[in-house]
Amino acid sequence: MRIIKLTKETRQNLLSDLIKRSPDDYGPYEATVKEIVAEVHARGDEALLEYTAKFDKASLTPETMRVTEAEIKEAYDAVDPALLSVIRKAIKNIEEYHELQKRNSWITTKPDGTVLGQKIAPVEYAGVYVPGGKAAYPSTVLMNVVPARVAGVPHIVMCTPCNAEGKVYPNTLVAAKEAGVTEIYKCGGAQAIAALAYGTATIPKVDKIVGPGNIFVAIAKRVVFGHVSIDSIAGPSEILVLADETPNPKYVAADLLSQAEHDELASAILVTTSEKLSEEVSDWTDRFTAELERKEIIEKSLDNFGYILVAESMEDAIETANLLAPEHMEILTKDPFQVMTKVKNAGAIFLGEYSSEPLGDYFAGPNHVLPTNGTARFFSPLGVDDFIKKSSIISYSRDALEPVYKDIVTFAESEGLTAHANSIRVRFED
Repeated sequence: MRIIKLTKETRQNLLSDLIKRSPDDYGPYEATVKEIVAEVHARGDEALLEYTAKFDKASLTPETMRVTEAEIKEAYDAVDPALLSVIRKAIKNIEEYHELQKRNSWITTKPDGTVLGQKIAPVEYAGVYVPGGKAAYPSTVLMNVVPARVAGVPHIVMCTPCNAEGKVYPNTLVAAKEAGVTEIYKCGGAQAIAALAYGTATIPKVDKIVGPGNIFVAIAKRVVFGHVSIDSIAGPSEILVLADETPNPKYVAADLLSQAEHDELASAILVTTSEKLSEEVSDWTDRFTAELERKEIIEKSLDNFGYILVAESMEDAIETANLLAPEHMEILTKDPFQVMTKVKNAGAIFLGEYSSEPLGDYFAGPNHVLPTNGTARFFSPLGVDDFIKKSSIISYSRDALEPVYKDIVTFAESEGLTAHANSIRVRFED
């Protein structure tokens, strides 16, 4: 990995470089996606099945598009019992963590008859998109479905691509069943997002769509936003390790590569105050990369967006980390909890040498759906709040309204909204 001395100039160059990974350059694909979305909106199942045949080479009907209980049973027979046990342990951890996020409706009253409050309720239908192209991602199923179930969503609808034989990955189906999905459909890509957003004769319209996908899925989510709510537009994965001279360089290198293997646009950055550590980590990344299965992807990722930055002080290192606002941040210092108090922007923060990033991806409980590309400055991880909606509650008695009604009339008339003013005034006319 390249080793660079951290200065204001190199930090700015790094920020500029990482901006190139932004998922906003959709030009070449946007027209195609808009056409797919419009066709599914207009023709429903007919268009959806046509696109499934075209892109996934699967000949389905409205009746065979929905995954049956028999198919789910078949999936259970195919899944390694050891993996099923791990899935159940992970679900328990994810449930327990997200249960702590739940909030209750509340009411406050005053002696004059004023009643104010907030009603919290889950959305009725949540749509979960799960990729199914080159690999199965049961962890994605758990992280998107469990918070919806904890929030109390009664209908959780999942869409995922099938193969040419109309089969879905067994691991995906088992994870969905265990997590609490209520119905599963064999469709993927932009056409699946459109079906969830607008509904078809077979697939119900949902209120919110969550889940990752390729560029066509990302664009489709942007296109339908407003007709439904969405979680976010995810960018390439990223990790930033903040370290002094104390961590084991072998651990640091392994953690950096855990994200570099995602794709060529993934970002892996070490910011350290130790030149010795920087050199040792660089050496270990080379040694690990030579042995790993996804060597070609890792090498391209590190060549494009892999950095080791040597800072003059921990304050400079922390400032850089806050500017980058990484998806995953590991703090490997003598006192990581103390350093954490100075961190302002990060999707997930991992403290100490035995809290490596994959712990969060699969098992610990916090969600692995995280803000990317610097958006941790203003976005949060997926959670229970993403599946609820809030209604304000307002109730005034005559005694509560009378002392303030003229103030409201004044405010309304200042905006030229005389009907607003009249709506208040008529209640106190003789």
